[in-house]
Amino acid sequence: MRRPTVFAVKVVISNREGAGDPEGDTIYRDLVLKSGFKQVKGIRSGKFLKVSVEAPDATSAKRLVSKMCDELRIYNPAAHSITVEV
Repeated sequence: MRRPTVFAVKVVISNREGAGDPEGDTIYRDLVLKSGFKQVKGIRSGKFLKVSVEAPDATSAKRLVSKMCDELRIYNPAAHSITVEV
């Protein structure tokens, strides 16, 4: 029997497109533009989670972390979207 492998699963939680992002707006307006970075046209903030998980394969690890995020309400699906990568 094959032993489970530990996978590093990355979760990015971001505000949905069209939803307000006060933190990103503040960073953009009060830091980036005031510091002279005129080429930057916008910033969206978010959260990053790195989850170490034992699983038989990468697909199972991704599925497990996605399920965990959904069931534990780690994000608000009405306001946020997530991206899960192994």
